[in-house]
Amino acid sequence: MTPPYPTRSGTRFPPGATVTADGVNFCIFSQHATGGELVLYAAADTPEAFQTVVLDAEHNRSFFFWHVFVVGLPVGTYYTWRMDGPNDWASTGRRFYPHKELLDPWARAVSDSLWDRCRGIDPDTKDGGLRAIVVNSLAPPVPAKTGLCANPDLTGAVIYELHVGGFTRHPSAGVSRPGLFPGLKEKIPYLKELGITHVEFLPVMAYDTQSVPWPVAEAGLSNYWGYNTYSFWAPHPKYCFDETLANQEFRDLVDAFHAAGIGVLLDVVFNHTAEGGEDGPVISFRGLGNDAFYHLDASQRQRYLDFTGCGNTVNCNHPLVSSFIVHCLEYWVETFGVDGFRFDLASVFARGEQGVPLANPPLPWAIETSHILSHVPVIAEAWDAAGLYQVGAFPGMAWSEWNGHYRDIMRRFVRGDPGLVGAVATRLGGSADLYAAGGRCPTNSINFITCHDGFTLYDLVSYNGKHNEANGEDNRDGTNDNLSWNCGAEGDTGDAAVLTLRRRQAKNLMALLMLSRGVPMLLAGDEVLRSQRGNNNAYCQDNELSWFDWGFVERNNDMLRYTRELIALRRRHPSLTANKFFTGAMVAGRQLPDIAWHGMQLNEPLWHDPHCRVLACTIAGREEGEADLHVIMNMSEQALDAPLPFIKGRQWYIALDTALASPQDISLPDGQIEHTDAHYLSQPRSIAVLEAR
Repeated sequence: MTPPYPTRSGTRFPPGATVTADGVNFCIFSQHATGGELVLYAAADTPEAFQTVVLDAEHNRSFFFWHVFVVGLPVGTYYTWRMDGPNDWASTGRRFYPHKELLDPWARAVSDSLWDRCRGIDPDTKDGGLRAIVVNSLAPPVPAKTGLCANPDLTGAVIYELHVGGFTRHPSAGVSRPGLFPGLKEKIPYLKELGITHVEFLPVMAYDTQSVPWPVAEAGLSNYWGYNTYSFWAPHPKYCFDETLANQEFRDLVDAFHAAGIGVLLDVVFNHTAEGGEDGPVISFRGLGNDAFYHLDASQRQRYLDFTGCGNTVNCNHPLVSSFIVHCLEYWVETFGVDGFRFDLASVFARGEQGVPLANPPLPWAIETSHILSHVPVIAEAWDAAGLYQVGAFPGMAWSEWNGHYRDIMRRFVRGDPGLVGAVATRLGGSADLYAAGGRCPTNSINFITCHDGFTLYDLVSYNGKHNEANGEDNRDGTNDNLSWNCGAEGDTGDAAVLTLRRRQAKNLMALLMLSRGVPMLLAGDEVLRSQRGNNNAYCQDNELSWFDWGFVERNNDMLRYTRELIALRRRHPSLTANKFFTGAMVAGRQLPDIAWHGMQLNEPLWHDPHCRVLACTIAGREEGEADLHVIMNMSEQALDAPLPFIKGRQWYIALDTALASPQDISLPDGQIEHTDAHYLSQPRSIAVLEAR
């Protein structure tokens, strides 16, 4: 068939563009629209539409949905919507622009090749250049899982947070498709050898790379991290070699990770959109149902309530919006095989119509009780930009949380702050103070030292303050509260003593992370001491400052080896990964408690000493044949002759000592040195681990 294509009234379910044997059904939600048009294009860059389908309320509307069926329309067609209706946003919050072309919020694939954010903001232009693509919805189902979701609570998991583009965009990556989904597939063997169990991708839903403050844009920078989504059902087109095959390319990537035994978690951003505040562009939601999709000020309906710091806040607990989010998440699981999600600024999910926190917000419970989503882990960044902080109290039982308390305590302890040993013990044990009383478990705590937002591990031990001048905002952006220590010199230095101490401190932090109950998450590149030269807010640095420089794999191979064997140590000790809190009770069949705490002397932890910077513990093996562990954490400036407990029938072996040079700093069991002395000399600012077997 050739255009113009015949049309029928169509149906209101499912929303989006649905391909059938004889054409395509289009459906969109717009409660207060009075009319609409479907605009069809032959290609992403074709200036003129080949057909415009006019919709009327009598034939093309069912309740609040508008729909039409286009007979014989081929896959690969590009399309937009135009919706007419009241533009009385000062009084009702409704903003209809009949000449503006809108992106389908349910689009399964999109093109941004013509996108111009300034055109989208300009009320006199017809569109900003974003177009949806009709893709075949008759794809085969996701193949059987490889058992990755057998533990939706993430028991035993080690998460690796990475940026899909930045992981392979550096010239040193040596991949055939740098910065794209296919390019990342080529690095899976590296991740498998490292020993991680899950990757957590920074946003891969289509986002606006042009959404940055004007001084940042003027400096030639762009939105790199991706926390400004404009299309939630579509993979980011700039990660695709062929945008019309975006779904297949992403599906192939997930399948490749599954074949390697690695799960895929997505960092998703449902708290705000790329449309921004009052002066932002009209992309989709704003021109379809502004008063439904966003939190608006009750007294000034033209004003957006901003709990995200990004200009708008998604009205997550509106019934339509809540349904949109849940079905979207289910789609990514069912269509692509995604293994779970991390939710950016998830405390927005707890806010009702006027932004007031709800005791039982519908959306978190709807996600948790979804038949599909109940089988995958869900992780909350349990705070928002308006001060709502819910770590340990996020609504819902199954939700894990990024544990900001863990990050802060461990940073302070390794930095050398005194009087923290009680708090450190609590974090090592899985943060029972936050989760036990609510019936939760250690896996509700996602433990991390660093993440994309802030210093890298190496910068944490190399800088006292942020150095964000490259962002173009005079170093005003980014947090000033880094809890870091430069070990005696700020940034680059040739001082050998400082460099040695920095390496030791990085190893100390990594050791604490892997020795703690809960779920460890490490930032991509920390295993090779990647630096951002003190930039703690590299959201706009799509360049070598942020990219993974694969030269570090050789230059810092000692740290890579240390991290790899540290992960192996964790994974061979069920006593570290058990999803239970320590109780101090005797382990069945052993004359040892599950954990015993020590200070300078055995069984005498200095909980209340405001000057203490030393903590030790003995962790009993849980399973037959598992070695017991003794951990000595000496963050003081003095060496410590630390006593070792006697365990009948077992002998101590040195597994790890961050004060030793590589390769003596960590050893697998067959390379460990027997330690026959009743004491172990712990060096200043070091962590030692001994195994008894």
